[in-house]
Amino acid sequence: MRIATWNINGIKARLPRVLEWLEEFKPDIALLQEIKSMNETFPAMEIESLGYNLAIHGQKSYNGVAILSKYPIEDTLYGLPGDDSDEQARYIEAFTGGIRVATIYLPNGNPQPGEKFDYKLAWMDRLITRTKTLLEWEEAFILGGDYNVIPADIDCHDPAAWMDDALTQPESRARLRTLINLGLTDALRVYHKETIYSYWDYQRGAWQKDNGIRIDHLLCSPQTTDRLKDAGVDRTPRGKEKPSDHTPVWCELAD
Repeated sequence: MRIATWNINGIKARLPRVLEWLEEFKPDIALLQEIKSMNETFPAMEIESLGYNLAIHGQKSYNGVAILSKYPIEDTLYGLPGDDSDEQARYIEAFTGGIRVATIYLPNGNPQPGEKFDYKLAWMDRLITRTKTLLEWEEAFILGGDYNVIPADIDCHDPAAWMDDALTQPESRARLRTLINLGLTDALRVYHKETIYSYWDYQRGAWQKDNGIRIDHLLCSPQTTDRLKDAGVDRTPRGKEKPSDHTPVWCELAD
């Protein structure tokens, strides 16, 4: 089973790239972030024609997450528990193909300090709480998505340039470590100890110079980690015409 996460930076702008990737890469489950679309305007018909079932948590113009699966999608949770006043579409969770998956578009947090950074940290605290609940169920799950956290300096082409950014703040990194230390595994780091990126800015020739960062992660429960066979970054979509600034991160599980 192949599972991938991808921040597509707008389904309307990126639909040709998404359809192309689904046909060529053939993920069994795709976790999409930043679809920037309401449920009713999401191009469900085009994606369903490729054999995928959909679960969408959309929002007009901003945010939005979706699960695409070759398997039936069940037990869907729309939104991260812990704050009933939070209307931002950043989390969707479901059971599909014998595994529970969550699509995460974690808040950016800039500028920091400030309200947006406070929201980011509070959101991460809620994610930690939810993960503790999932671990109590002792089932296979993957928390995949754009975490908007650069875990360490090795995950950034120029650490000094990001020193004041919310993505590298000690509070952000500490919460990501707390999340992983609950018993999760960073799938990509199992197979890639070297510097490897998942995002390149559109400006200053970042893609051409390979000046990237790693902020897209697949975090696996112990039951999923036991099934890990491989993981990697699919750089191909980033080199296409009109790409997302992110590219897919994937892992492969034994059946």
